[in-house]
Amino acid sequence: MAGHSKWNNIKRKKEKTDQQRAKIFTKIGRELSVAVKEGGPDPNSNSRLRDAIAKAKANNVPNENIERIIKKAAGGADGDNYEEIIYEGYGPGGVAVIVETLTDNRNRTAGDMRHYFDKCGGNLGQSGSVMFMFERKGLIVIDAEGLDEEKVMEDALEAGAVDFAREDDVFEILTEPNSLGDTRDELAKRGYSFLSAEVAYIPLNSTTISDPEQVAKMEKLIDMLEDNDDVQNIWHNWKN
Repeated sequence: MAGHSKWNNIKRKKEKTDQQRAKIFTKIGRELSVAVKEGGPDPNSNSRLRDAIAKAKANNVPNENIERIIKKAAGGADGDNYEEIIYEGYGPGGVAVIVETLTDNRNRTAGDMRHYFDKCGGNLGQSGSVMFMFERKGLIVIDAEGLDEEKVMEDALEAGAVDFAREDDVFEILTEPNSLGDTRDELAKRGYSFLSAEVAYIPLNSTTISDPEQVAKMEKLIDMLEDNDDVQNIWHNWKN
């Protein structure tokens, strides 16, 4: 598998959200609401909603919370209208950064993004400025403990995976973006549970930072972005 471990980014995010459950619940709630408004409340006919539900469950969002959000969005009681906007830029040391947002105020969010990048020694770019350095893939992460690597790889490939790798204590499974849900569901039928399953921006190459001051600024940039309620996902090519 090309590039560095994608799970490092997600694991860091997951460790942080363990301390901020309310915030991650709010963000996933937005994804569920947008998915319902876009394709209806039935996950069997709405693949985006099915993926959002799977993400919610992977983050331990209670089933009653999920059902309440879906019902509210389907009934039109959720008056918020969120717009999907992707921001691209360079962080300290030339690290390429992609930020996925759902916002009800694009001016506020754009101002926040510009402020964060400027404050941390980076710069917000135009659309397409770093996107070419990533590929869009479905990424499924499974805890490797107690599992046979050959068996997991065989099951993953049979379920539609296009690439497979072991990275430290996890298995990373890549799919085509539109195949993520089907591959995840097939693996679930075979008894697997997931640390993460989402469509990701996978870096084609990585950037390292040797200057401790720039490392600190990059960490600060990630923290500021993660703490923003409008930010859903952050992808970068920093090999940290």
